[in-house]
Amino acid sequence: MNAIEIRNLSKSFGKKQAVSGLNMTVPAGAIYGFIGENGSGKSTTEKMICGLLHPNGGTIRLYGKDYTDAEVRAKIGVLIEAPGCFPNLSVWNNMMIQADNLGIKQPQQEIAKVLKTVRMEGAASNKYKNCSLGMKQRIGIAMALLGHPALLVLDEPINGLDADGMRIMREVLTDITNDGQCTVLISSHILGELEKIATHYGVIRKGRMLKEMTAAELDTSCRTYIALQTKEADKAKWLLGKHYKRVGADESGWLRVYDAATPEEIVSLLYENGVTLSEIKTAKIGLEEYYIDLINETEGR
Repeated sequence: MNAIEIRNLSKSFGKKQAVSGLNMTVPAGAIYGFIGENGSGKSTTEKMICGLLHPNGGTIRLYGKDYTDAEVRAKIGVLIEAPGCFPNLSVWNNMMIQADNLGIKQPQQEIAKVLKTVRMEGAASNKYKNCSLGMKQRIGIAMALLGHPALLVLDEPINGLDADGMRIMREVLTDITNDGQCTVLISSHILGELEKIATHYGVIRKGRMLKEMTAAELDTSCRTYIALQTKEADKAKWLLGKHYKRVGADESGWLRVYDAATPEEIVSLLYENGVTLSEIKTAKIGLEEYYIDLINETEGR
């Protein structure tokens, strides 16, 4: 069964069309990376899934039922923008208020469990206002996990986190989906981090879905390239550019040859022209480069 099925979804704000004819499928148990630039319609779509906005057209089905169904709405946990917490109350007391709102029968046991899940059990007595950004994001996820939701919708939960905060967030999200009982829809601009945890992806552009794929399909689609390092980078790039259509360089100073070629061909070519290599390897582009290529292809660049 699919956790989310969206067909021909549309939403406008006055004359601005935020979402237009969007189709989207999120399998149950997936970590679905929702990718797109600012203004592409990600947050608008997430808010419609959660019932915070009403669509102008199209359908949203969650676990086979209309998204307005009371039973299915109770299965959703949400963290969009920031958790609604009282700054002068402790983490524990904020959690107790949320548990009371949800009508949870054994709130103390449930709160202790979700705080442990998000690695926040040692900070329960901290005032919310004294928590770091990473802690607040994890508190938001803990609040969204109250009541054992089947679907967790997270809007940019890792933006602004340091490396350790991102690592903890990755661990939390993989932990809660390990048994297949929870599905995560997560949007983020930090594609390198998303690539480490997502099982499925959806790329949205100007309110329309450009492409959906599994992590395995992404791996198959990502182009391979030959990467090399040399002290004579300018000469090597010029020589390679005469024989291959696409030659570039990354931020670390590695030259890249994207056309079909073997390392042996490149070594021979450069050696014959007096260029010595210090290192050469075969690699694949990652999610971020794939996304940029997809956008460029769509725009006809």
